Amino acid sequence: MESVIDQAFAAALYTEGDAGLDAGASLLAAAPESDAELVRRGEEFVRRAWQRGWLPADVVRLVRRDLDEHAAGLAAGLIASEVRRYDELPPRWRAQLDELPAAPPANRPDRFSYASGLLVLFRLLLALPAIEPVGPPPGAAREALTRPPAAGEPRMLTRIRALLAKAEATGFPEEAEALTTKAQELMARHSIDEALLAARTHGDRTPGACRIGVDAPYETAKAILLDAVASANRCRAVWNSDLGFTTVVGFEADLEAVELLQTSLLVQGTAAMTRAEAGQRAGGRKRTKTFRQSFLMAYAQRLGGRLADGTARATAEAEGDTAADSALLPVLAARDLAVTETADQMFPRTTTTRVRGATDLDGWTHGTEAADRARMGGEPRGIRR
Repeated sequence: MESVIDQAFAAALYTEGDAGLDAGASLLAAAPESDAELVRRGEEFVRRAWQRGWLPADVVRLVRRDLDEHAAGLAAGLIASEVRRYDELPPRWRAQLDELPAAPPANRPDRFSYASGLLVLFRLLLALPAIEPVGPPPGAAREALTRPPAAGEPRMLTRIRALLAKAEATGFPEEAEALTTKAQELMARHSIDEALLAARTHGDRTPGACRIGVDAPYETAKAILLDAVASANRCRAVWNSDLGFTTVVGFEADLEAVELLQTSLLVQGTAAMTRAEAGQRAGGRKRTKTFRQSFLMAYAQRLGGRLADGTARATAEAEGDTAADSALLPVLAARDLAVTETADQMFPRTTTTRVRGATDLDGWTHGTEAADRARMGGEPRGIRR
């Protein structure tokens, strides 16, 4: 005999329209004895997402974008309960699980609404496409889940985070400039030290990948900024505009640098844009979407050159350091090649898309000035998709 769960799923998940959804939710609301099985089925849908290449943060981000915050909480609850079955989790998973939103109480505000919310979530989970995996899934062999940290990594990252936090908090552009510049120099030098150490010890570390959300509004400008940050830190970035994320390919220390710097520069850029808009409104101009779009485009474009210059300076200084390995440039070239080959294997059919240019001169000017203050030009660059 077909179970209540199967009947509800047949009505709500495999037919279109709200009528089937309401019918399925009504069946579940009237059958409290099916609650445990409903959660177990939800965990299965989440597990399928892992098999298709999704990570916890990816799932929650998409659910929040396509549904709402309540649905994101429901997804987080299922994720948290599903991963309890694993003895080991990849390091990046542990960090993402710590940042999941709180799960709402079961059967609130009432059984029907709760069941309806779960069914809508299950519809979305069933429709998730397969995407490129960026690491081992939970339950993989232990050696695939762990990787030895780079020497000195925790201390260096703590120092970089502290510098960027100060840059975000200060109200003085010159101070933010100095702090952000110092953080980028530390990132670049740490990457060089990591490369030399791996070469000397014949380490078997290979490039990995991570995904970073690129959310609306102004996602094109944000994707360009992320591409610039990735390039400056010896990584490759591929933007998936439909699913709202960029996959960054690189060595682990560089991936962590990209995540830290992208977050900080977005915070700094948004704050600078808000201040610039306030000045525009004081002059009698209303806030406009074109101003903000042009501001962020200019901010991203300008920072691309600044970041690349900072990395070049750090590399030149390391090459001239008498204590540095004489084979620095060949080592970096080999790592660049490894990153390129890994990215090409993951994304054999990427395209370069020309993006719409800026149309607001004031926005472009203010964005360029903000990028100069952040210290991190030219023609619009393409984005790999």
